[in-house]
Amino acid sequence: MKLLTIFFTLSATIAILAATSLADFDEKQTSLRGLSRFLAQQNLKANVTCDNFPRICRLKNSPGPDCCKKRCVNVKTDRMNCGMCGYKCKYGEICCKGQCVNASFDKRNCGGCNKRCKKGEFCVYGMCNYA
Repeated sequence: MKLLTIFFTLSATIAILAATSLADFDEKQTSLRGLSRFLAQQNLKANVTCDNFPRICRLKNSPGPDCCKKRCVNVKTDRMNCGMCGYKCKYGEICCKGQCVNASFDKRNCGGCNKRCKKGEFCVYGMCNYA
């Protein structure tokens, strides 16, 4: 069934491309990358979700390379999908490298991801301070 959906979507896309005038399609856009840019400009990808076409998450302007619940996300930085799809960080935590951390008190992520406190400092409310 999925193959039929993919086939009909691709055939509709090809039909639309054939219907557009050649003046709208630059000679620079003959590659597949240019073709996807052209489709994005025509807003044809609005109906396509990543559960059917997971490669659309790897496009240049995509929010992330992973597909979670029909949305492209980055599981290394997304609080609602930290480390894997559906894993939510607790209140006050942020997602750093796929792990939920409390940036207010974590010495390795003080105030944000990868902001380390110096030796002898403690992280207090997101700022490195001496004891």
